[in-house]
Amino acid sequence: MAEKKTQLFSIGQAAKKAGISRQSLQYYLMVGLIEPTRVTQTKRRLFDERAVERVKIIKKLNKTGYPLREIRELFLEARVDLKGRKSE
Repeated sequence: MAEKKTQLFSIGQAAKKAGISRQSLQYYLMVGLIEPTRVTQTKRRLFDERAVERVKIIKKLNKTGYPLREIRELFLEARVDLKGRKSE
């Protein structure tokens, strides 16, 4: 069975797919709300569809009044790592 290749997006592409600005996505990275799925040898940060979905969740929560700091705490309390996998 052939392995399915995951599509990766640049910061600009991921931000566009999530409906936020590139600067907002960079800020989310800076404050620890999200991590890139992969970082290339040239330090280019790439994101998969799961990361884009996480950004959409962050955007929705923020739009409904949750401050980014509280959103970050929600993710930490749920023991979900920054790539969306359950931590041990």
